[in-house]
Amino acid sequence: MKLTSCITAVGLVGVMTLTAACSGADTGSSQGTANVDISKLKLTPTTVEATGTVDSVNWLLEDEPESLDLDTQGGSAGRTVLGNVCERLYQLQPDMSVRPSLVEKEIRPDAKTLVLTLRDGVTFHDGSAMTADDVLYSLRRHAEPEMEQSDEFTNVSRMTKTGDREITIAFKQPDALFTKALAGDAGLVYNREQVEKAGEDFGTPGQGDACSGPYELTGWKSGDSITITRYDDYWGEQPLTEKVVFRWAADSATVNALSTGAADGAYLDTVSTAAALRGRSGLDQHYGPSTAALALIPTERGGLADPGIRRALSLALDREGIAKSGYGGLVQPWATPVGSGAWGYEKATFEAAQKQLTGAPATPDADDLAKAKELVKNAKSAPDTPIVIGTDSTQGRLVIANAVRAALTQIGLKAQIKTVPSATYGEFYGDQEARADIDVLVADWYISKSDPAGFYDNGVSDNSNNWVGFSSPDYDRKIEEALRTIDDSKRAALVVDAQRQFSEAAVWIPVAQMPAVLVLNDELTGPPASMAYLYSPWAARLGAKKG
Repeated sequence: MKLTSCITAVGLVGVMTLTAACSGADTGSSQGTANVDISKLKLTPTTVEATGTVDSVNWLLEDEPESLDLDTQGGSAGRTVLGNVCERLYQLQPDMSVRPSLVEKEIRPDAKTLVLTLRDGVTFHDGSAMTADDVLYSLRRHAEPEMEQSDEFTNVSRMTKTGDREITIAFKQPDALFTKALAGDAGLVYNREQVEKAGEDFGTPGQGDACSGPYELTGWKSGDSITITRYDDYWGEQPLTEKVVFRWAADSATVNALSTGAADGAYLDTVSTAAALRGRSGLDQHYGPSTAALALIPTERGGLADPGIRRALSLALDREGIAKSGYGGLVQPWATPVGSGAWGYEKATFEAAQKQLTGAPATPDADDLAKAKELVKNAKSAPDTPIVIGTDSTQGRLVIANAVRAALTQIGLKAQIKTVPSATYGEFYGDQEARADIDVLVADWYISKSDPAGFYDNGVSDNSNNWVGFSSPDYDRKIEEALRTIDDSKRAALVVDAQRQFSEAAVWIPVAQMPAVLVLNDELTGPPASMAYLYSPWAARLGAKKG
């Protein structure tokens, strides 16, 4: 399971900038825009179904993709385009559940074997039939050590073709998250002949897409636009929109293009853009579930080494104030460091467990502050020097940093803020020396698969993201068991128990969950509003509100 984080300079889905892993994206300022009432911000995975056809739609991306070969260059811009062009063996649904797509049927003869029967009648955009050989080639390409998705295959011992339309995958240990990986980039299916013919040029302007989706890549003018056009021989339901033209723009240009009608829609990458567009005539905004969240990560430096101090900070933090002042009300106070989009199964179980966590109040009351002060008083190693809060100068992070300083001061601890340039902020994540002078990092994260088990391995004793050195053999055992438990209800129970331990130890301190944000011309509808747009053919659902 790959956790997408700022470690490799990316950003957050929908609300923040997303490229290959996660980043410290500029959240911008929400000053001058009306706050959304947090209590009324409802996350809806879908938009109203479209009924009318459309000739062409202009769509905005955050930037131009560096490559359309997601094996070598991940990124939200490339995924936003290719989700409509290249299909995966499984498909992430708007509600963040996972279903078979190019797989017609799956069988598990035992816990360490997965047999996939492939869908018949699928053709690539050059007219050739998809074969088991193409699928096996694609899986083996994804698994190559230098490829983006190679870590998804570390538990795989063997992949073989066992029939005309059958692939069998054997695992070293049971792998509960592997089919979820196949709903992501690890499950992309390519036409082997086309990929090998293109060689190193695959994924660059002028090359074909080698895929089978509802749209085919029909143009890429470097520096200008990318065009996809409806594929008439698609095996599934035909899209209502004939053509989608993608261009890219920075925040202010995105606001202008959507406001003037030069662009018809976008999945937004910054809160400031969403806030600036609220109330604009001719536009609808939709908010959907995402795995993205804001959190505080205590570092190895030791100012927050005592779990009692960490719990005290969590109790004293004004999350609702952060949401309103830093994010225009477009984020929601949250009790865990992973968004509700991770609840791709057993949603009721995870929702109930979230409500039972009491260590991260939206707004601390007198009792919360009294408990926090008592925790500080009883701490074995309360710091006697200022706790250093690491941030950059973007509006959202600065608001969080100041709220952390205020909370620490309120419970009797000294604090100071260290601000670094945004360009170097990502170094805090991957380089221990870079963060050697800070005690807690203001962070944003998302995970690529809709399963909280893929987040809570951050608390395992030897995990590189467990900076405070939290160690619990029972916790480690539960996470290991969860990752090997195929049964959803049993896995959910294990994850909920691990989540409780993670929260009680305040390994990370949750702040808020962030939604995916979709802005559309108010005559259009249909695409998912959730994070699923990154991994599924969202444009296939796009069309006019009226027929």
